[in-house]
Amino acid sequence: MSQRLTCDVVVVGAGMVGASCAWYATRTGLDVVLVDRGPVAGGTTGAGEGNLLVSDKAPGPELELALLSAGLWADIAEELGPAIEYEAKGGVIVSPSPEGLTALTDFAAGQRAAGVTAVRVDPDGLRELEPQLAPGLAGGVLYPQDCQVMPALAAAHLVRASGARLLTGRTVTGILRTPHGAVRGVRTDRGPIHAPAVVNAAGTWSGEVAALTGAPLPVLPRRGFVLVTEPLPPRIRHKVYAADYVADVASDSAALATSPVVEGTAAGPVLIGASRERVGFDRSLSLPAVRALAAGAIRLFPFLRAVRAMRAYAGFRPYLPDHLPAIGADPRAPGLFHACGHEGAGIGLATGTGLLIARLLSGTAPDMDLAPFRPARFEEEVGPG
Repeated sequence: MSQRLTCDVVVVGAGMVGASCAWYATRTGLDVVLVDRGPVAGGTTGAGEGNLLVSDKAPGPELELALLSAGLWADIAEELGPAIEYEAKGGVIVSPSPEGLTALTDFAAGQRAAGVTAVRVDPDGLRELEPQLAPGLAGGVLYPQDCQVMPALAAAHLVRASGARLLTGRTVTGILRTPHGAVRGVRTDRGPIHAPAVVNAAGTWSGEVAALTGAPLPVLPRRGFVLVTEPLPPRIRHKVYAADYVADVASDSAALATSPVVEGTAAGPVLIGASRERVGFDRSLSLPAVRALAAGAIRLFPFLRAVRAMRAYAGFRPYLPDHLPAIGADPRAPGLFHACGHEGAGIGLATGTGLLIARLLSGTAPDMDLAPFRPARFEEEVGPG
């Protein structure tokens, strides 16, 4: 039998962003229902590496959001303890060539002016930071603010600690609206949930949720693979990646792009990324992508040649054309808020996003300018007609 539920806010999507929205919204005193057609962290969050990065972001609104989020993650880690496997390990970006190192250090200089700690490292310094790195690298940059969590655990603990009512196994099939167009909750396959505010935090499927309101967002899936090795003794101390990763993140190409990102985990396996390609929701294994990941990781850490890869998994990053998430109220549907389109940075940006959404829901001024993230910006670019 369907049950009529009434609350202050419905958050659609129980991934990391939805969990963060619930965490901060309940702390303002709001009654929150978190709804998902699958389990907590069953989508993009569960297929992520748990990156909390500032190192890959150029000065601008995304970096500002990343710095806000980094401080919030540290607070959450202190409150929730070791359960979320938060590691303030730092990141190291390396370059094989002097020319690449010059570009990398110029990029880091701009980041420092925006509040990032970035330290240039010569080849000897790289060997001190990461003794297993391949010889012959020109140098790199150390980013002490880069961190990591175990994303599925972190999302689950945030949901539980938030006190929000969690409804899994419910598919949102429509948005409830008044005759004047204001949002008044959601319709699900197991009955309506009534609320004056709805937060669209459905990750790669946020475009589908937005379409239900007639307020479209051009969210597209961008597939990425991660290789997982057998458990190893600690041999990789930081998150280590090649400088071309930054360019791949900013690329608009639909074609396969890979750049090595390598890190150890608290449990022992080494995680190897990163690939990007737009192939819809095709989950089939791509041997070219997986082979490129393995080859790139071996170039950085030759000892990995003798290590077994136990499995590979795919996830879909919610991609928006300008590489910025949609965060904030949607003027096309009063009562609708978006928190989506973070691409591969959603774990790291989730806390800042959740705080900003909670500020808006509670009528408090947000902590930063949300204009660059406004949800209706793509429709504004096209213009009427």
